[in-house]
Amino acid sequence: DLPALFKLVGITLIGTVGGASGPLYGTFFLEAGKTLPAGSQTLDDAGLAAALAAGLAGLQRLGKAEKGDKTMVDALLPAIDTLQSSADLQKAAEAARQGLAATIPLIARKGRASYLGERSRGHADPGAASASLILECLAGDDASTS
Repeated sequence: DLPALFKLVGITLIGTVGGASGPLYGTFFLEAGKTLPAGSQTLDDAGLAAALAAGLAGLQRLGKAEKGDKTMVDALLPAIDTLQSSADLQKAAEAARQGLAATIPLIARKGRASYLGERSRGHADPGAASASLILECLAGDDASTS
């Protein structure tokens, strides 16, 4: 039951992962699971794209982050946009990797990295890195090109 699985993952993340990542990813999975039909056992590309978009909207409501703030949003947003337009998980994973790379020259405006100010420039955002890894896992073993 996918909705129950997403709910379990979300609640577990909220209850066990420290810092902001637990509540953010927990909210992501809880909101994603709400889009799935009750009792569903499978998920097609369109359903996955809709679930991920709902998850992203939920974590943005919670964290108030937008593209360019140097957060996980910078990897998730282009990946979900790509998945919605192409239904291709490989392309979505690549878009997430590109979003991750795009965080390197930025100055963090949200999250703990924002406390570093200018010193955050030149480093990839950890949240964007974890989001990129999630997309790579969804795309499968052959998604990683680096």
